[in-house]
Amino acid sequence: MDTAIKSTNGTQSFMNQSTAKERADRVDPYGFERCDDFDYESYEELMSEYLVILTRRAIKWTRLLKGKRKVQKNVKLKRYVRKGIPNEHRALIWMAASGAQDRLEKNPGYYQSMLLSHHDSKLVETIRTDLHRTFPDNILFRKTSDQCLLKALYNVLLAYGHHNSSVGYCQGMNFVAGYLLIITKDEEKSFWLMDALIGRILPDYYSPAMMGLKMDLEVLGELVKLKIPRVWQLMAEHNVMWTLVVSRWFICLYIDILPVETVLRIWDCLFYEGSKILFRVALTLIHHHQAVIEQAQSLPDICQAFKQITQGPFVEDCHAFMQKIFTEPGSLSMATLTKLRTTCRGRVAEGEP
Repeated sequence: MDTAIKSTNGTQSFMNQSTAKERADRVDPYGFERCDDFDYESYEELMSEYLVILTRRAIKWTRLLKGKRKVQKNVKLKRYVRKGIPNEHRALIWMAASGAQDRLEKNPGYYQSMLLSHHDSKLVETIRTDLHRTFPDNILFRKTSDQCLLKALYNVLLAYGHHNSSVGYCQGMNFVAGYLLIITKDEEKSFWLMDALIGRILPDYYSPAMMGLKMDLEVLGELVKLKIPRVWQLMAEHNVMWTLVVSRWFICLYIDILPVETVLRIWDCLFYEGSKILFRVALTLIHHHQAVIEQAQSLPDICQAFKQITQGPFVEDCHAFMQKIFTEPGSLSMATLTKLRTTCRGRVAEGEP
């Protein structure tokens, strides 16, 4: 009898999965192909709830913007951003909140001038090498696509490399530029958003020495020591460097680490509130999965645990996850970050050869 019930439930689950798969597209709204083991049933259940939230937020955003093309930062807008920007308004809010729109308007024709300037052959070669490694699972970055973004991606990276010659091109920038193009569908806007991210929000993350990135990874270690001491103790006992387990989180701004919709919600806040958001996300992931990490008994175990905690329902439910990042890690002021950065910058500089 029990076997029959189990069999019936299993068949029912299979039928639900099959039906959910038929209802969902093989490619997500951003061009990413769904993997073979994608859980269509869970996704459909999650999206049925999230679409209600999105519809409600879209109505509120439409009322807030009232067709305006410019917005001013204020407490209400910050609250709205934290609850998620509808996709149709993302480019507008990212551009306004980051200062990219002001830069674009004050520098008409600048992007085109960067494309027309004399091209550094080494820069061109480096970008071309990475170009076809960008999102192999996204149909928009294939030559066969009607809306192929590879040429636009090349242009944005080339223009930025000339604009910021001290950075030029660094691995990881192709994924950042790719995400910007998927959302803005505009080369010039993507260029100025790159300028905001690399030049102001995350200074020295992508420079040859990566001083800003190394400093912030040290800062994360100090924050974990303060807020999640048992995890810090485990890392210290196994002599594991933070760069080994979380550097991709920061350099890729969680691209290919967390689900696309969750990454975009993080970026909403990143453009509005700055780099502090990267720490909030990292601390939430570590704090929430503290028990999983503490089970690790070796370096490979720790690396596996840090990979495991970026997957599953906790990060897939982007709305609940974004609420968590503002509560679970506790207070995190810019004053605290600034103080820690000063200390850690000196420590990293001393360790440089």
